[in-house]
Amino acid sequence: MGLFSALMGNAGQASSEDLQKQYGQLFLDDEKIEMGFKLIRDVFIFTNKRLILVEKQGLTGSKIEYKSIAYKSISRFSVETAGTFDLEAELKIWVSSEQNPSITKQFSKSVNVYEVQKVLAYYVL
Repeated sequence: MGLFSALMGNAGQASSEDLQKQYGQLFLDDEKIEMGFKLIRDVFIFTNKRLILVEKQGLTGSKIEYKSIAYKSISRFSVETAGTFDLEAELKIWVSSEQNPSITKQFSKSVNVYEVQKVLAYYVL
């Protein structure tokens, strides 16, 4: 992931090994990482059981919020691919019966959003 892309808020794919080392204490014994993405300070991880959002807060980033969203509570999602002149692809997730997307994330053009869609479809549908 390039610095410019990160500064624009676009997520790039993170390695499962790095995510396991850094966030291993969050996972259940039989939980495994399907894929994960890193923004400047935030991370989101798709596991075989749930979606985990890690949001660092404050200037120092020492305060961290961990959100865990069960796939069964995701009512719908959309993936928008990057176009010719777009720098990013976009993922929107609706939790329960909310009218507006609960989660909106942008990916750098290097991320295969079809793989993201495939993981979500597998666990949500």
